[in-house]
Amino acid sequence: MLPVRKTSKARRNKRRAHHALCSPNLVACPKCGIAKRPHAACENCGYVSSTVALATKEQES
Repeated sequence: MLPVRKTSKARRNKRRAHHALCSPNLVACPKCGIAKRPHAACENCGYVSSTVALATKEQES
């Protein structure tokens, strides 16, 4: 079956009101202060927690 009436722009846009992208949550790294995702390793210094730190590209070379 096909639609009987055309869906208006207002009705279509009301339905899509919740489809917007949201910005990611960011927290400051406690070691270097750069913004990072929560529960993830810092891209700048490799800090994860007080007992774990990952090697970064600068440290490897």
